Amino acid sequence: QVQLVESGGGLVQAGGSLRLSCAASGSIFKIATMGWYQQAPGKQREFVARISSGGSADYADSAKGRFTISRDKAKNTVYLQMNSLKPEDTAVYYCTGVGIWGQGTQVTVSS
Repeated sequence: QVQLVESGGGLVQAGGSLRLSCAASGSIFKIATMGWYQQAPGKQREFVARISSGGSADYADSAKGRFTISRDKAKNTVYLQMNSLKPEDTAVYYCTGVGIWGQGTQVTVSS
């Protein structure tokens, strides 16, 4: 079964850090570009970061300099390291690849 499962969300104070994980089942994800998106209450889902199978990454302007996306192909897992978190980063974060979406993980940043 091909699926993505996110974890690592939680409640953190502004300025803090979290690392999100996206565990993939299915070998297809090892050769796929994988991405992270966020969806805040009442807003559309927005791009945060993506990483190619070769490791090239790009980021939304809001994430540049604070977030880092990485992947471990041996573990078939994609990560999103989030530093210097702000209250406006509060959202559900979703992992995606090859048209598949995970269930999301909630990130809440208190001021």
